[in-house]
Amino acid sequence: MWHREDYLLGLITNGPSRAQWQKIQRLGLRKYFDCVLVSGDLPWEKPDQHIFLEACKLLNVEPRNCIMVGDKLETDIKGGIEAELGGTVWIPLQKDEESSDLPDFTIEKVTELPEVLPNSPKLKRSAGAADNIKTC
Repeated sequence: MWHREDYLLGLITNGPSRAQWQKIQRLGLRKYFDCVLVSGDLPWEKPDQHIFLEACKLLNVEPRNCIMVGDKLETDIKGGIEAELGGTVWIPLQKDEESSDLPDFTIEKVTELPEVLPNSPKLKRSAGAADNIKTC
């Protein structure tokens, strides 16, 4: 069973600092994440691998122990692959988006995430290893 306490969560978003932080605050998202990176505050944006590696650094985890979950192939999934993260999960925004072989997994909604986390081909899970797997 997936529990929030078993994972560290990071949010990486592209856009101007002020606008993105206003959205995060307005939606009350900060409390759900262990780190938040806004590209407007940094010298990189997705898909640059450095923003993903910075999230891993802030979470104090190895990139191979992270999974990128995102809705955009060209930024989220491509960046996760280039950063050599442990896996990528794509959640297409539109049902008619063409399927892709880029991500390790494609799911329809975030509530399906627990079904793929233990199955990532790049993450070797064993009993008690849940705290070694992080979602960036």
